[in-house]
Amino acid sequence: MAKRPADEPDGNLNSLKAGQRPVQKDNGDETGPFEDEFEDEFESEDEILVAGVDGRPDEEREVEEKRDAMEVDQKTFIPGRDQLAAGESLSPDTSTYEMLHNLTTTWPCLSFDIIQDQLGDNRRAYPATVYAVAGTQADSRKANQNELMIMKLSGLSRIDKGKDEEDSDNDDEDEEENADPILETKSIPLPSTTNRIRAHQYPPQNSSNPPTTVTATMLESSNVLIHDVTPHLTSFDTPGTMITPRQSNPLATLKMHGSEGYALDWSPLIPQGKLLTGDNDGKIFLTTGEEGEKWTPDNRPFTGHQSSVEDIQWSPNERTVFASASSDGTVKVWDVRSKSHKPAVSVKISDTDVNVISWSHQTTHLLASGAEDGQWAVWDLRQWKPSTDNNSGSISAAPKAVASFNFHKEQITSIEWHPTDDSIMAVAAGDNTLTLWDLAVELDDEESKDTAGVQDVPAQLLFLHYMDTVKECHWHPQIPGCVMATGDGGFG
Repeated sequence: MAKRPADEPDGNLNSLKAGQRPVQKDNGDETGPFEDEFEDEFESEDEILVAGVDGRPDEEREVEEKRDAMEVDQKTFIPGRDQLAAGESLSPDTSTYEMLHNLTTTWPCLSFDIIQDQLGDNRRAYPATVYAVAGTQADSRKANQNELMIMKLSGLSRIDKGKDEEDSDNDDEDEEENADPILETKSIPLPSTTNRIRAHQYPPQNSSNPPTTVTATMLESSNVLIHDVTPHLTSFDTPGTMITPRQSNPLATLKMHGSEGYALDWSPLIPQGKLLTGDNDGKIFLTTGEEGEKWTPDNRPFTGHQSSVEDIQWSPNERTVFASASSDGTVKVWDVRSKSHKPAVSVKISDTDVNVISWSHQTTHLLASGAEDGQWAVWDLRQWKPSTDNNSGSISAAPKAVASFNFHKEQITSIEWHPTDDSIMAVAAGDNTLTLWDLAVELDDEESKDTAGVQDVPAQLLFLHYMDTVKECHWHPQIPGCVMATGDGGFG
């Protein structure tokens, strides 16, 4: 929902008054044959123009309308802070969206990933098309209904905001842009609930083939399944494609974790695939892809966290470096070449759980974090000092954050940098909101300080969208400004 004042009402205008015509003196039949018997009703045409629609001058009526408008409650409703009264409901202001669609699935999918496609980068034409994968969270009594969903969402039209008469020549183009959305799905059975799912692509051996797309799914059972979903994606655009049961079998089932986990990330710099997974015991395992679709885990974990590993992010520019976030309140930076399998840097950044982190791909020394207390922050990793003794598990106090915000009053559930703009962030929180932020806004800019009279709203807050129990959000890397999110109520 956009940050804007409430619309001004039309006001309570008085009903149109019938003008009292002057009484015409009865002069019998003295009126001439070409004489207007009502010629004295108005003295001149000017008098007609001065009177408004209700018989009063326009200036007088406008003053009254402004006075009436000021008496209306102009307060901005902020989801997560303000409460709806009985019988009230929220609906988005569609004038602030370029595109808005909702999708409901049979079972909630609280983790998903967007698949990069071959339709081109920087796409701005409509209708849009999105490919994605997701894992379900079926009821525990119906665990056998869990599945890995491969989706193609097409016909995603822009919001119809009306058009001018001069645009009538573009009717055919408008009809194409306003096509009905279409959802196509393929599914792979899963034995358990999905905690987290991430996709990875690497180039094919034959350039005429599409890239190979694999997924890693962390299950509630603690196993990690790796699937090749390339045939399923290909079937959407190649009629007659048959998917055999064998193609839906996992390439590998990783069983090195002793407990379930939520931390999962593919290296963006290793085409063949390097996968990190973290669990509730505080252990992190590295799995490497090899020729012949073979996946080999290192059974010796990276250790150092005192509690569950909540999130993992590979460095976008260093092939051997990654960061991890934990419910012990720390973020640690590691090098996989370390023989000790201990962190190189360990910094205490929160007194609560650090739920999520995101590493900027544009400014690679910036790392964003989101915590259980609703605070999210941006850190300059150049200010983080290496641990003096890796074996001692020493933890440094965090330097001052580059930026820090406590606008959200519930836990941060997802955070992600914009793929091409290093000042834009998407943040999802347990207060049922997804917010967009612009860190480039200067606090000393008078115009930026204008928050439409709403208190305690940072100037950097660009946009606020209500979404029930939103759990995860991702930018589409090829459609500028497109954000997809998921929660208990489905996708948006």
